[in-house]
Amino acid sequence: MRVPNVVFKTRVRNPSLPGDNPFEWKDLSTSEIFDGKKIVLFALPGAFTPTCSSTHLPGYEAHYDEFRALGVDQVICLSVNDAFVMFQWGKHLGTEKVFLLPDGNGEFTRGMGMEVDKSNLGFGPRSWRYSMFVDDGNVVKVFTEPGKEDNCPTDPFETSDAVTMLKWLKGHLGK
Repeated sequence: MRVPNVVFKTRVRNPSLPGDNPFEWKDLSTSEIFDGKKIVLFALPGAFTPTCSSTHLPGYEAHYDEFRALGVDQVICLSVNDAFVMFQWGKHLGTEKVFLLPDGNGEFTRGMGMEVDKSNLGFGPRSWRYSMFVDDGNVVKVFTEPGKEDNCPTDPFETSDAVTMLKWLKGHLGK
């Protein structure tokens, strides 16, 4: 299976822009992100939410160098949030290594079959929690949290963590 073909709306720093907000819009396609690269992507329900902020993203940030040592080109955190929210969340947590990828319209999430309704929490459509290893745009391994359902009353976090992905990569990349 290949990753869905979508265009992400991101914001990037442009040092030539004056003022307090030296950022501009940049479209990033899935081919620009994934082609010719080994990527670990993990997706979560939302920026600034408890498990996502206390454990999920910080775990991948803490283990980032181990992923790189295994030949992973980039570690990406994806959420159905806009670029502004993802930027402020990363800044709030001090994230420096993991790339925060906004899936503001949920197109990638839907394409992966991971969209769930979280209206019971006032979130609307969001991503189910999962992680995956992608090699040159091809999905090689996915760890999906159990119990995927709309308006799930719980937020399982058992298999999409950084340690689970690291163990799998060590066993399959042979390093």
